[in-house]
Amino acid sequence: MTQIAVFADKDRLNIYQATAASELQRILEFWELFAVDEVQGGFIGQMNNEGEVQKGAPKGAVLNARILWTFSAAYRHTRSEKHLQLAERAYSYLMNYFWDKQYGGMHWSLSAEGEPLSTRKQVYALAFAIYGLSEFYRATHNEEALGASQELFHWIERYSFDEEFGGYFEAFSREGELLEDLRLSPKDRNDPKTMNTHLHVLEAYANLYRVWPDAQLAQQLEGLIRVFFEIIVDAETGHMHLFFTREWKPTADLVSYGHDIEASWLLQEAAEVLGNKELIEGARKLAVRMVCATLEGLQVDGSLYHELDRSQQHCDKHREWWVSAEAMVGFLNAYQLTAEPAFLEHSLEVWNFAEKHLLDKEKGEWFWGVWDDYSRMDEDKIGFWKCPYHNARACLEVMERCWHLLKS
Repeated sequence: MTQIAVFADKDRLNIYQATAASELQRILEFWELFAVDEVQGGFIGQMNNEGEVQKGAPKGAVLNARILWTFSAAYRHTRSEKHLQLAERAYSYLMNYFWDKQYGGMHWSLSAEGEPLSTRKQVYALAFAIYGLSEFYRATHNEEALGASQELFHWIERYSFDEEFGGYFEAFSREGELLEDLRLSPKDRNDPKTMNTHLHVLEAYANLYRVWPDAQLAQQLEGLIRVFFEIIVDAETGHMHLFFTREWKPTADLVSYGHDIEASWLLQEAAEVLGNKELIEGARKLAVRMVCATLEGLQVDGSLYHELDRSQQHCDKHREWWVSAEAMVGFLNAYQLTAEPAFLEHSLEVWNFAEKHLLDKEKGEWFWGVWDDYSRMDEDKIGFWKCPYHNARACLEVMERCWHLLKS
């Protein structure tokens, strides 16, 4: 990054940094005020756009782990006692209720009262538990949290790692038997390996490696990075394949613009955490390549279309909150790598779209998304998948990256 480029954008970077800090506080305040379950413990399972809590809604491991990550990461930045208390609340609930004390790992879901509802072991959820627990350790140095992260790592490696073809299988019974129905959600394909799970195992392992530089963990993290380099990211298009056979044959011709731009910076981060110079150089080049590929889905209003089915030439044009959040970071990361002003412009435009169409300025948080005509999608404000992790993380990343750019 050249000093000339930074100087030219200094005012905008200062404003962006301050805006992200303000938005972070607004997001956290919503979860502080409305997400705590004062009756059953932990956090509520579901709330709609109108702020109505769905009583009796199940509680998901992914949501709880993402809340744990969010308030742990926030506390490391703010040192606010209330953020620490909410991180501790999420940690206690995760370990007391979601943790499978008999077979290890995490239950997929619980009843509103905290009883196991689905005991399947979805590797995606175990990865988020590692992500949240390792971040909680970073914030508190709680040794039990680190130990739980390590146990989850060993569970995944024991049951999920494919010794023959590499990568990780998707889902298991409570006891660790590979399931026939491997899907993360009903909308997904029933394939043994997916980009999505591998991306979040990568994310989790990188965060764990920050605090536990274990040799086996380093080996598996490097293997994951190489799987993305060599298999998951298409060398011709710069987009990722989403679903695979066990032998890594792609099973669908889909493009997920949000995942492409999210992976662009997460892959780079993982390589940098690992400290392998060859992988760092490759990841930085690939990050720019993937961001450029993502531009195919960028609209003049600053948003990204959701998904493209190339086999049908059909584009899903609705815009979801998490895609905008990840695009803020991905474009800003590309700007840091290249000093190309257009990438900063794209990051700012994505934020402007989110601020205009996705932020709930009356009740707090972000809406799930909008349709192509900007009408609001009728989806959760809090739910199995609707969480504070993407947008809070985007704010934290923007704040830190703007600081580094202004300092350089």
